[in-house]
Amino acid sequence: MPPWLPRAVVLVLALVACFQLGSWAFHQLIGLLVNVLIAFFLALAIEPAVARMAARGMRRGLATFLVFLAVFVVGAGFLILLGSMLAGQIIDMVEGFPRTLDSVIDSINRTFRTELSRLEIQDSLLRSDWLRKYVQNSATGVLDVSATVLGGLFKLLTIGLFSFYFAADGPRLRRALCSVLPPAKQSEVLRAWEIAVAKTGGYLYSRGLMALISGLAHYVVLAVLKVPNAPALAVWVGLVSQFIPTIGTYLAGALPILMAFTVNPWYALYVLGFVVIYQQFENYVLQPKLTSKTVDIHPAVAFGSVIAGTALLGAVGALVAIPAVATLQAFLGAYVKRYELTREADASTARPRRRLRLPRLR
Repeated sequence: MPPWLPRAVVLVLALVACFQLGSWAFHQLIGLLVNVLIAFFLALAIEPAVARMAARGMRRGLATFLVFLAVFVVGAGFLILLGSMLAGQIIDMVEGFPRTLDSVIDSINRTFRTELSRLEIQDSLLRSDWLRKYVQNSATGVLDVSATVLGGLFKLLTIGLFSFYFAADGPRLRRALCSVLPPAKQSEVLRAWEIAVAKTGGYLYSRGLMALISGLAHYVVLAVLKVPNAPALAVWVGLVSQFIPTIGTYLAGALPILMAFTVNPWYALYVLGFVVIYQQFENYVLQPKLTSKTVDIHPAVAFGSVIAGTALLGAVGALVAIPAVATLQAFLGAYVKRYELTREADASTARPRRRLRLPRLR
């Protein structure tokens, strides 16, 4: 046996064990790593506001707290508006359910010449085994929902704490990171950090402005049509259509269309037409002007980045995909050497000019 073989076997086994241990630890900590990633991008998004307050003499901790307080107030207001709208609709449905059931039973009796009554149907439902099993399963489901809600609150608290520390101690974090790098790398890290702050903040700023414009436009239409809960529906359309990629527009427009249908079926068609027209206006007029200086990404690249982010990290990846790709594109753009086009390349890629046909003189 060669003398190096036992050492090689031990080294290979040690590397395999380290790989298995690292893989196990990574899978155990994947949830924490995703929360830290969300917190990092959230800290980058609020960094411009915090830095502006700190430049005026305010402590970074207090500035970060005020920004988080404003975000919390806006989020809580949105949830309260949406909750009041849903609660009102549920109450109306519960109050109108007996009348709806009576009309359905009357139509069935007239059509099939039966003698059904609402009281008999209610008694049979209350005494059925199906309702008893459903109540038991619902009781178990309440516990599962409670555990899910508590887990979601714990994740929000974790993300909030990490993002607060990242934003409040941003200069100290950058100083600690640069202290372990050579001087040439320190400038690159600081430049990448500044680009990430600018792109992430610009992305959220442009999305927030478009959400405001979209909410105001849809509120005007819903108020003119006298659709109930128009303010809550406008806030829903503005936030969901802008901050949920790809399918946010369809989710945002479905609820106002449904609410308008309860008032008048023709109103639902009017709202649908306005949603389609406004979406085209936003895609071709509003969005290019607002994002040209903040997140200038080709639509195909943005769509592909959202799909890739969703495949990697789910909804979290879809949210952070566009600012991450914009940061990477801006950072790599400084290291890509560009050359002047040759005459042949310029001629082949130039847009064809329209030729004006002049009338012939006789």
